[in-house]
Amino acid sequence: MKINPKVKEVLEWIYCIIIAIILALLFRYYIGTPTIVKQVSMNPTLVEGQRLWLNRWDRTIKKLPERGDIITFEAPSKKSYTPEEIDLENPIAKYENEPTNIFSKFTYYCLEWGKESYIKRVIALPGEHVQIKDGKVYINGEELEENYLPDGIVTDTKNNDRQKEFDDFIVPENCVFAMGDNRSHSTDCRAFGCIPLEKIESKVAIRIWPLDLWGKVE
Repeated sequence: MKINPKVKEVLEWIYCIIIAIILALLFRYYIGTPTIVKQVSMNPTLVEGQRLWLNRWDRTIKKLPERGDIITFEAPSKKSYTPEEIDLENPIAKYENEPTNIFSKFTYYCLEWGKESYIKRVIALPGEHVQIKDGKVYINGEELEENYLPDGIVTDTKNNDRQKEFDDFIVPENCVFAMGDNRSHSTDCRAFGCIPLEKIESKVAIRIWPLDLWGKVE
């Protein structure tokens, strides 16, 4: 059966559009994507409204980030613990609301509909002993130099009758411990534990807006 030339042209355009969408989704998931800062937890390093380019290739090749890298990761399902719930022997963030079918996995992981992500700085790596005390961070017993923090910033944890945070533990294998630079206004690994490698989405590559701050983020 001969296809009408106009119908054929429309079908060709539809085919090209579908291919373009698939390629764009693949690039976004495996290579990189732009994003907008929407949180205050990385102030003053990153400010709300700034635009970033995220490198997702490290996730594709399952490479752990390095200390000091700024990463994005899937927000845990449980973001705070009571003293009875916390387990310093197993300080790994909990992810209990994972999508179960193919469609929900596609919309959640590829389209990122309904997905919440955090942006934080990597502080400690697998096997390292983390202690937060006296307003400072210690790695394997030595105070961590954090030149990226403004003067006067104090790193504390909440320890009261209703809530406790991770303040003395060893980072598990294939996990990282991350915090926001704006320590007093950041919900981070102090509250919910270390982030598994498979939940790390990307590493901040460069800041692309505003133009006067364009470049690598330290």
